[in-house]
Amino acid sequence: MPDLHTDINIHETINSGQIFLWENYGNEWFVIDGHDVIMAKQKPFEIITFSKKPKNFFREDDNYRKILKNITKDKIVKKASKYYPGLRVTRQDPFQCCISFIISANSNIPNIRMRLQKLCIKFGTKVRFQKREFFLFPTPKMLANATLQDLQECKLGYRSKYVLDASRLIASREIDFDELKKAEYGKCKELLLKLPGIGDKVADCVMLFSLEKLGAFPLDTWIVKILQKYYSENFRMAKKTISKNRYENIHQDVLNHFGKYAGYSQQFLYKMERDLNKKKWL
Repeated sequence: MPDLHTDINIHETINSGQIFLWENYGNEWFVIDGHDVIMAKQKPFEIITFSKKPKNFFREDDNYRKILKNITKDKIVKKASKYYPGLRVTRQDPFQCCISFIISANSNIPNIRMRLQKLCIKFGTKVRFQKREFFLFPTPKMLANATLQDLQECKLGYRSKYVLDASRLIASREIDFDELKKAEYGKCKELLLKLPGIGDKVADCVMLFSLEKLGAFPLDTWIVKILQKYYSENFRMAKKTISKNRYENIHQDVLNHFGKYAGYSQQFLYKMERDLNKKKWL
């Protein structure tokens, strides 16, 4: 029986719109994950961390066979999973994930990366790891103590105020990520939506990629197109914009259709459609 850890494709996973702070040097991938750096090697598969703490960043502890069996009941997802057998959902640092997706609003991946890199250089701690220099992601306290001008200098634009206010709420423990991991989907989302700059889609991204909510199914313009294209008989997706009530209804329909691992299905569909449309990830 194959070792599923070695079936993880780092390139496919990192280039699927989940995470933005990474560097690639041949067979070595370095990912900034909060106050840590992860080095992942593809062949042979190996993960080393700056903190020396073990990390299941690629959700290596998931029962992937069970998940795959569950999500491939849908024939489109089954097709996508065959294109990208090594694609995984990541388990990220919640604060970094939260700020990253606040910054992602109305932007593209190169610009999101650039803004986050500037944020790390200005506020993060510089470390040396595997003979290379990296800037760790700032802590909530670091960003909570920033000025609006400091954040604007990182090219965040109108998102600067959202980042500052969200960081203050998180630094004050008004939002506790450990509690959110334990909370059920509805309660977790309700609390996340209290953060400035977070709407339904961003909340679902943060829940899926950092808060253990594998039923989260972020609905952006790409996913709406996918549901219209492949699932017109299953979901009524006439409009491009989705109201809050409509979003919640669609999520329930999606969960009923794709099951409790809907978030995995979303990643496969999203990756397949972006690649079919030759959209650049880097």
